[in-house]
Amino acid sequence: MRELPSPMLPLAGLLFGKLGKFGKRRHAQPPVQVPVLPAAAPVDVALEVIWARTEDEVREAQRLRYQVFAEEMGARLTVPAGSPAGHDIDAFDAFCEHLLVRANGRVVGTYRVLTPATAQRAGGFYSDNEFDLTALQGLRGRIVELGRSCVHPDWRSGSVIMALWGALASFMHRNGLDVMIGCASISMHDGGHCAASLWTRLRETHMAAEEFRVTPRLPLPVADLSCDLDVEAPALIKGYLRCGARVLGAPAWDPDFNTADLPLMMRLSDLSPRYRRHFLGQ
Repeated sequence: MRELPSPMLPLAGLLFGKLGKFGKRRHAQPPVQVPVLPAAAPVDVALEVIWARTEDEVREAQRLRYQVFAEEMGARLTVPAGSPAGHDIDAFDAFCEHLLVRANGRVVGTYRVLTPATAQRAGGFYSDNEFDLTALQGLRGRIVELGRSCVHPDWRSGSVIMALWGALASFMHRNGLDVMIGCASISMHDGGHCAASLWTRLRETHMAAEEFRVTPRLPLPVADLSCDLDVEAPALIKGYLRCGARVLGAPAWDPDFNTADLPLMMRLSDLSPRYRRHFLGQ
């Protein structure tokens, strides 16, 4: 992990040591062992949660992202010239911390994390490309942006996501960051009707306060879609909402990934007592 700027604290218990963008490990600590198992895993398989500390480990995450987003979901990925084939790479990766979950040595889940300091160096958050985030200006110094979340199809029982969330919550708590934002994607393989219906329902039940509302730069054309379908939220969105996340505004349309992206925000103060105990031990 790169050393985070003052006044952030060391990520004791989660880090392998602090280093430059891609460097050798220093002051290594054992990885976090998470005693949770996927539904079909052998009984002796445990999950290992680490922060990428070398370029090779980042490449492992990018290969999993390519498998999920391009091969499974059909996303049209645009990568920088000279990038290795079979990897999902964009300009934000070099500024992000990359969180990995391994099973039997293989990366089976990942998130990338953009802190306030690195977001400044990157020219903003990834979400700035999809939404006008002016309403969040006063929170930017406390925001962690989560992105490129994906889990290998053989490990989608929920244990990998819970392991990732536990590490993310500890990361934020230890570094004095108490707000997370991100774009939660809904497939548009049906033309967007399910996404429009889900948005119509969630805006009645899970909206953030008016002062935090954002607007999409390329809105999903909700008025042209069916909005009364009986749809269930994708598992990831359902999990966010259960933890206390709020919807910041109408979904944006991402034509490259063929998804409707719902802007979400979660504050650690909004975690329910159950999840606070689970993730933070409080």
